[in-house]
Amino acid sequence: MRQEFQETVRFPDGRGAVWAAVSDIPTVLSWISIVGEAEVVAPDARYRVLLQDRMGPFKLKADLDVEVAERAVNERIRARGDGEDRQIGSRLIIDVELVLRDEEGGTAVDVHGSYEVTGRPASLGAASIRKKASKVLGEFFDSARRALA
Repeated sequence: MRQEFQETVRFPDGRGAVWAAVSDIPTVLSWISIVGEAEVVAPDARYRVLLQDRMGPFKLKADLDVEVAERAVNERIRARGDGEDRQIGSRLIIDVELVLRDEEGGTAVDVHGSYEVTGRPASLGAASIRKKASKVLGEFFDSARRALA
């Protein structure tokens, strides 16, 4: 099951201040409610993340390796997360790109991405996964707005 997402978040600050926040990957990971732990493997490049959550009969506990694939200062950051929950036989792949652009009165961040869930949970509960992912993404964008308000 693969799903794409897109949203624009607007901030009153200039591009430099917004970049300082969105390029700090541990901070950005803290905006995701299902991140249990985040470890820096290589600063600005690789991270190890533990995702934890419960969804119906499934208890998610997935190790995710996150790699920053592109970093153009004050312009764009692109990352990919790949991991699995061996206990329930599920794989998770997340691709996300944040593009900063000047906008009257501040900075806009265009967020584009996708997530893919495979394995038993995806085949048994695609609608539930979409609903949960939508909730997690909403919480993420709300946290970003609060952090940079």
